[in-house]
Amino acid sequence: MPDMSFIDGLNDFGLTRQEGAIYSALLNHGDMTGYEVAKDTGISRSNAYAGLAALVEKGAAYLVQGEATKYRPVEIKTFTENRILELQKSAAWLEKHSPRKVVSCDGYITIIGAKNIKNKIRQMLKKAELRVYMMAPSDLLLDYEAELGGLVKAGKKVVLLTKGFKLGGAKIYETKPEPGRIRFIADSSYVLTGELTGDEHDTCLYSGQKNLVEVMKEALKDKITLLSEGEKR
Repeated sequence: MPDMSFIDGLNDFGLTRQEGAIYSALLNHGDMTGYEVAKDTGISRSNAYAGLAALVEKGAAYLVQGEATKYRPVEIKTFTENRILELQKSAAWLEKHSPRKVVSCDGYITIIGAKNIKNKIRQMLKKAELRVYMMAPSDLLLDYEAELGGLVKAGKKVVLLTKGFKLGGAKIYETKPEPGRIRFIADSSYVLTGELTGDEHDTCLYSGQKNLVEVMKEALKDKITLLSEGEKR
């Protein structure tokens, strides 16, 4: 049986689970006929041929003509690099031609799912112009070490409340945050707070609402004051 996590990763590159299983078989065995693919994967012959045709169309396999038609896998590095280039071009086109509408940030937005929350954090860090304050476990901050380091390098203020995480140039207050909890303020204008454990049901609240921003700023300020006083003792 193919590695399910490998197939899940292929989903991100536009392959269905069935196509991913077929591609995995090709990578394992090399050139294969549709019959051999069906036998190896347990997929019906008609679905195997349909999946192979889809792989050729999506750039994951070549058609090899001979006495029997076979399919050859495109190397995984070549396939993923090509897909990324295609997506970058598509993304640029979509950004250029997308309908434009001003969206207010004064309300409250609920973001559900670890993947979506992590993407939002990365976006907030990318857009930060002056400063960021984050209270989060060290394992979560490690996911954003490059982005946080980039902010420090750019001369922006980075304040972290955590335990066991080091970052040169950042102001770090040693404390142990609640597992899976995050509090994040960007430029004293936007906040993100809630649960981030890696689960699809994780939920965070994002807002540019001034009252919420002020409440969280005061809470973090009080926490920093307590930690600073503790360091002096």
